[in-house]
Amino acid sequence: MHNFNKTLIAVAVTCGSFQAAAAGFQLNSQSATGIGRAFAGDAVIADNASVMARNPSAMAMFDSSALSVGMTVGDIQIDVKDVNFAGGAVDLGGIDDAGSVKVIPNIYYIQPLNDKWAFGVAAFSNFGTGTETNSLAEGAAVAPYDLIGKTEVTTVDFNVSLSYRINQQWSVGIGLDTVYGKGKLTRYAGATPLLDVDADGVGFGGIVGVTFEMDDNNRFALSYRKSPKVTVKGDISVLTSQEITGLSTQQVGIDFDKLDVPLADIAQFAGFHQLTPTFAVHYTAQFTRWGSFDQITAKDGTATIATGDFAGMQIATGVESALKEYQWQDSWLGSIGMTYSVNPDLKLRAGYMYDRGVVDQLSSLSIPDSNRHWYTVGLGYQWSKNASIDLGVALVKGTEVELVEQSRLVGPVNAKTKSSATYYSVQYSYRF
Repeated sequence: MHNFNKTLIAVAVTCGSFQAAAAGFQLNSQSATGIGRAFAGDAVIADNASVMARNPSAMAMFDSSALSVGMTVGDIQIDVKDVNFAGGAVDLGGIDDAGSVKVIPNIYYIQPLNDKWAFGVAAFSNFGTGTETNSLAEGAAVAPYDLIGKTEVTTVDFNVSLSYRINQQWSVGIGLDTVYGKGKLTRYAGATPLLDVDADGVGFGGIVGVTFEMDDNNRFALSYRKSPKVTVKGDISVLTSQEITGLSTQQVGIDFDKLDVPLADIAQFAGFHQLTPTFAVHYTAQFTRWGSFDQITAKDGTATIATGDFAGMQIATGVESALKEYQWQDSWLGSIGMTYSVNPDLKLRAGYMYDRGVVDQLSSLSIPDSNRHWYTVGLGYQWSKNASIDLGVALVKGTEVELVEQSRLVGPVNAKTKSSATYYSVQYSYRF
């Protein structure tokens, strides 16, 4: 076996997404009611079935079956400017359309079994996005191709939950998450693929929650979601240069069988207070364990020489390597919201959220993550005894970030990035 140096091109690759309008690649888009109040108190308000996305124990507050179906459109705006390297001698300029528009559907159903037990099923998304930065390299003689490309990722969380009412004040709940993830990622130097990924896979996690109802007007909730490490399989190819004993430096292609992508655990505390018959305040504090997202690991690779007289010669099997290191930090967010009942049929909502970014010492052109401010409004209309419609809009503003990222092709790359978003959401709910 030839000596094989497993140093790979440092490409920005994950089967999560980097340009969600929340810290890391987390999505806050599970319901229109949640968006309208900046998800403040969303784990305990329980005004429709979407509460089970945040806290399964809150299903105990339903005395009849409930259905919620919704859709969120996320318009992600990514500005990248002043991209330069070689000490500023080469300037690639910038782009203002690196983000994309994502349609994110959701559905929830809660079925009380008796006065103690309730059962629920749901499908929604906690992670996902899409970006494209290829235009940065258009017309450039030399560019950091290993940092520029297309990322398109989708995840779906299929949840099954069960709740139990202990007494009039306390309820507990537990749920199983089956997370499906699919990603397409490419990094090209002209017509040469440095990275080409088309893969999907499934991981299993869970959520537990507890609800405390002090009285009819005041309640609190605590939940913890254990997110899985999703292993994706498919076409995963990387091209790199390696030093091989007896052959000097060669272009080596590595075909991996799978990637391991760790997703972040989420803990949150929520409160709700009906201060008057028409006015309520609510809040959420959330901790996301992004510190566990340290790297993307490729496994079960087969390496062959890609060019020259020895093209096609296999030089290693069972290759495992960290394609990219991130070393993110844990993240916090806090939100506060209000609900005002104009009349028995019409409710107005508003909220504010502060969301802290996850990037620590290792910044990245493909992760323009930063602290973000959410400004949200929404309304709900009860159009019949059993049916309601809800709308929510969120304006998300990120701060500008100056970064330096190391390219294996051109050295240090400097840039400024800013990510913002607008969310539009609609939801239909029905109580049977």
